[in-house]
Amino acid sequence: MGEATDDLNTPLGQDAPPRSARRRVPVLPVLTWLFGLCLAVFAGFALFGDGRGGGEPAVLVAIGEASRPDPTAVPAPVAAATVPEPAAAGGQRTVTIIDGSSGARKSITIPAADPDVVTPEAAQGLARGAAAPAAAPGIDPRLQETSRHGAIPIAAGGATPVRAYAAADPRGAATGTPAVVIVVSGLGVSAAQTTEAIRRLPGAVTLGFAPYGQGVRKWTAEARAAGHEILLQVPMEPFDYPDNDPGPQTLLASSSAAQNLDRLHWHMSRFAGYVGLAPFMGARLTADDAAMRTVLTDAARRGLGYFDDGRAARSVAARLAEAGGVPFARADLVIDQVATAGDIDAALASLERLARERGTAVGAATLAPVTIDRIAAWAATLADRGIALVPLTTAMLKSKSS
Repeated sequence: MGEATDDLNTPLGQDAPPRSARRRVPVLPVLTWLFGLCLAVFAGFALFGDGRGGGEPAVLVAIGEASRPDPTAVPAPVAAATVPEPAAAGGQRTVTIIDGSSGARKSITIPAADPDVVTPEAAQGLARGAAAPAAAPGIDPRLQETSRHGAIPIAAGGATPVRAYAAADPRGAATGTPAVVIVVSGLGVSAAQTTEAIRRLPGAVTLGFAPYGQGVRKWTAEARAAGHEILLQVPMEPFDYPDNDPGPQTLLASSSAAQNLDRLHWHMSRFAGYVGLAPFMGARLTADDAAMRTVLTDAARRGLGYFDDGRAARSVAARLAEAGGVPFARADLVIDQVATAGDIDAALASLERLARERGTAVGAATLAPVTIDRIAAWAATLADRGIALVPLTTAMLKSKSS
């Protein structure tokens, strides 16, 4: 039986080896030995190896004495709200505005050649005692100071911007004629409508400019050259913010006084020659006593007036302006509350009646083609009805003196 089995396991054509020549390899002891060897190697690494690398690749770099930081070095200051970008084509500078509440970033291009802009390089020069940049045409350099955002207005030597940049009352000494003030706001956003308003509206119409337009310095200079008084519209928090967002650097009721003051100065640096401030939206902020006190206290220190457009019923601006001695006026009517030709004409007629009753009436409007058309047509025949169209400061300064 054994021989038969050997024959079956033997390849064809070969004799089966003798039983004494065959060797069996002890498989189980070999596997046991190999397993023990692996355990020993692993234990050795665990006990004596350096495991700080966690199995990750490591690179050794020699650090010389020169590369160590100097503990006495003072870090360079970093602006909190603006991030300068490389100069764009045409000599322009792009500034990224970081919203203090949401962290949102928006870019605005500022022409580097604008005389009212103090660039970081110019600011460093001023710190070293270099001469300040030349003021824009028609701007009194005594009534400007340099902030970290650029040139902003300031009262100096008894002179104030609200008086220095005020337009003359066309009535002259004959101030007994009933007078109407018209303030059109929202300029500086649409180039076409801004240009049309400056060209077609009478010089006695006061114009409010939003601070964001790329050409806002050129437009405000043109407006002043055409005889218009101008206002800076300051973006302020509405009740439905941020769903309704006035734009970068909006003054917020929830922000600290220092934050709002810094944002206010950013807006003030966008152009020059304005007689005062006006809200851009802002129903919530203008109802906040502390936030408005910050705005109006700074306006008083800088010799600026404040115009309340009459759209925020809960505004505390009138009370705080009176307490702080700020030249102030509030709109009696929003003449384009319903923006149709017929409704605007009716509102202008109501302003005339108020002017006859009170001596002066103030109307507010928002820039729109129909608004420009109706005001221009109305103003052309106003003198025939014994009514004078006067600039805003006529009402502001009269209110303060009385």
